[in-house]
Amino acid sequence: MAHLLPPSNSTRNGPAEPSTKFHGREEFDYKGNSWMAPPSGLGTLKDDELEMDHHKCYVPKKCVHRFTGHNKGVHRIRLFPRTGHLLLSAGLDGKCKVWSVEQKQVMRTYIGHSAGVRDAQFNYDGSTFVSASFDRYLRLWKTETGQVLQTFTNHAVPYVVKFYPHDSNFFVVGCSNNKIVTYDATTAEITQEYNHHLAPVNAIVFVEDHGTKMITTSDDKKVLVWEWDIGVPVKYISDPTMQSMPVLTLHPSRQFFVGQSLDNTICVFQAQGRFSQQRKKKFSGHIVSGYACDIAFSPDGQFLVSGDGNGKLNVWDWKRTKMLQKFKAHDNGPAIGCVWHPLDPNMVFTCGWDGIIKMW
Repeated sequence: MAHLLPPSNSTRNGPAEPSTKFHGREEFDYKGNSWMAPPSGLGTLKDDELEMDHHKCYVPKKCVHRFTGHNKGVHRIRLFPRTGHLLLSAGLDGKCKVWSVEQKQVMRTYIGHSAGVRDAQFNYDGSTFVSASFDRYLRLWKTETGQVLQTFTNHAVPYVVKFYPHDSNFFVVGCSNNKIVTYDATTAEITQEYNHHLAPVNAIVFVEDHGTKMITTSDDKKVLVWEWDIGVPVKYISDPTMQSMPVLTLHPSRQFFVGQSLDNTICVFQAQGRFSQQRKKKFSGHIVSGYACDIAFSPDGQFLVSGDGNGKLNVWDWKRTKMLQKFKAHDNGPAIGCVWHPLDPNMVFTCGWDGIIKMW
């Protein structure tokens, strides 16, 4: 309910007292490498771009591991940028956890919110991450040590947080008071406000030239395109048949972005030029029914995966828009989050409101 209330000025008794707990065997190994260092045999992505041909992806077949440890549901999961050897999970119990994909265990727990965490996002080298919670606070954490570098609030519930691609010092937050604000991570000041939506802001994605334009969606069923740091939208996509889209994801080719539309389809838009909707390309067959289920692409752009409101995981072929697979992934609630591993061709992670993260 808290998110439906108006912005409160006294964010009650201030943010929760932060604490952190390390669960691994040791924080540094015998070589002095941190626990965050990627395993030695792992490649990395050069500037987020893979050679599309040598990295053919496959649809996962079965669940190979279950990560348990959150007391309530898990709302979002994020992989460590470029290497994907660590998994960040944002739980509705107010905790964030970082898991080791290789050792299949939790490495560190970050406790700093008095309500559930709605979104979490690594910066572009993974050294810090931001968690956004229903207690109306955002916290910037140091991934390695678990210390809180900054706490931010504008007395509204943050729904989505994204780092600016050109400078990890800035991140944008879509809020329940219809605004999108840019924070400076070092000074904790608000540097820009984008205020054109008529309802709470749900999703943000950066497009064009590694992120000079920003696309946002909101409950008012509109899609707005902004230039970075200019508070007036440059384009306004609205259509009587459009539904609100609580999740946006960019295709790896950066030519298209997709939105999880609440009429149980996934809509496709151009990510440059006229940003027009591709009406022929539509993905359907899943029931989202009012949940903000995450969408993920395989790194070669060949497959599209999404959770749905009944706890199923759905896989489509991107070119033919045909559904390939449907798994029952989670019980009593939606399969709300999913990510595809950037290097491993058929490793997908899902999370749901049953508090379990599954590796497929």
